[in-house]
Amino acid sequence: MKILYAIQGTGNGHLSRAMDIIPCLQKHGQVDILISGIQGDIKLSFPIKYQLRGMSFIFGKKGGVNLWKTLAKAHLRKFVKDYNSLPVEEYNLVISDFEPVSAWACYFKNKACVALSHQAAVLNSNYAIPDSVDRIGKLILEQYAPASFKYGFHFSGDNENIYTPVIRQQVRQHQITDEGHYTVYLPSYDDKLLIKRLSVFPDIKWQVFSKHNYRKTVYRNITIQPINNEKFTESMASSSGVLCGAGFETPAEALFLKKKLLVIPMKNQYEQHLNAAALKDLGVPVIKSLKPKHEEALNNWLNNGVTIPVNYPDITQEIIDEIVKNHASTGY
Repeated sequence: MKILYAIQGTGNGHLSRAMDIIPCLQKHGQVDILISGIQGDIKLSFPIKYQLRGMSFIFGKKGGVNLWKTLAKAHLRKFVKDYNSLPVEEYNLVISDFEPVSAWACYFKNKACVALSHQAAVLNSNYAIPDSVDRIGKLILEQYAPASFKYGFHFSGDNENIYTPVIRQQVRQHQITDEGHYTVYLPSYDDKLLIKRLSVFPDIKWQVFSKHNYRKTVYRNITIQPINNEKFTESMASSSGVLCGAGFETPAEALFLKKKLLVIPMKNQYEQHLNAAALKDLGVPVIKSLKPKHEEALNNWLNNGVTIPVNYPDITQEIIDEIVKNHASTGY
């Protein structure tokens, strides 16, 4: 069997999840990997068949997505060329983790596409929504990567075809300790702003992982270092808590590691606001930004924050087996 597994390369969550999903797929046949996007930092240890530009969201430096840069780097003509030339018809099964080139190639070539992603679950009506609905953001989530069938992951996988998060084996097998520091991953903030805001808490050891810095730097109680998968996992597993954006994989891993968690959803990123609403339902504190007016909430979390119990069993192979059984050789 030939399987095309297409991965969204914006951010690191999709690539992190792929580390566990790819070996499960390989038990069913030949797996060709497609990655599109220009904002990822993780390198997969598997050969990549297709490396495409795709449609990336560009992170800003003040807490949100830079919409102007996102539009400027869209390259729609190249996107159309890529999905027209992608030979999805040669595969028995096409699985897309919120990857638009493969999804639209299947759409226009009348080929079934199976969505396997957090985005396939996040709009489910059983989950909480933000106080205000971003209609454009909702439309993007609905239309960005169309699919014939949907299997999703969410913080509480309690609906049909919606499962608990995939926790990497690297995380599952890691020793959990508490060395007193706090791990920070806020890629939409630049280092200067993070240093300014975190310096307000001089007694806290902050370990910041940055998309904007390429060498390790120490500013008093704050360590800034470039993103590294192994070091980031080690930092989280040995931390007192995790301060991060309201993505999916990092908060899920922090909860699994029994770390107290505080999230800040990115501006102009509706999915993160949906995640923040769902996490708030679980009891995770959420703040809107790192502005001084939220210092009291951050301080309260540092002093009084608690861990949120979750149960995330290792069922990735079972999910993949079910998808292959249901959809291999599916077409229209």
